Amino acid sequence: MSGSAAKRTPQPAKKSKPVSWETFQKKYLAREDGYKYEWLNGIVEKTPYTIDKSQLFILRNLLAWFRKLLNEGKVNGELIPEADLFFLENHRRPDVCWLADEQIDRLAENEHEVPAFVIEVISNNDIMNKVARKMQDYRAAGVRVVWHILPALEEIHVYSGEKLENMIVCTGKKECSAAPALPGFVLPAEEAFLKGNFEKK
Repeated sequence: MSGSAAKRTPQPAKKSKPVSWETFQKKYLAREDGYKYEWLNGIVEKTPYTIDKSQLFILRNLLAWFRKLLNEGKVNGELIPEADLFFLENHRRPDVCWLADEQIDRLAENEHEVPAFVIEVISNNDIMNKVARKMQDYRAAGVRVVWHILPALEEIHVYSGEKLENMIVCTGKKECSAAPALPGFVLPAEEAFLKGNFEKK
């Protein structure tokens, strides 16, 4: 083998060095550089923000629909984007999660709270292995419902049941439900993808 051929041999990827939670908080938690940082068993995972400016309309639609249901007395608590939360030992920033009012109050006292309902927007930047690892964390921590919103397909995949083992696909007028985590939150799939002629509910 020639020297030039040897140079082309791929090298194993360097493993990230573990950092403490305290170091992560100081160096990464408030960093604003277009990336999301999560702390997984001491390892920092860096990924592009899923909800970028081209997908803010999805967040707008979800929050508007939630506010409508809140005003009707069908839901409580809040839908919160990018909350810093722990799922057992792993720090995650779900794209959106629902927290009951009492959970929000307990978080103010520095307690750990696990949302029962999580929403992730699955963009072209997402790698399926990373999505699968997030789902493992959500299952282990007891999350009861997860929605995967796929903008390119205008589909919402709803995971529920024991260990999130049941999945249904919602498109068009088909209603997505956050039951049993938040039974009052029912959304026709097409409402998540409204653009242009959006009207406040």
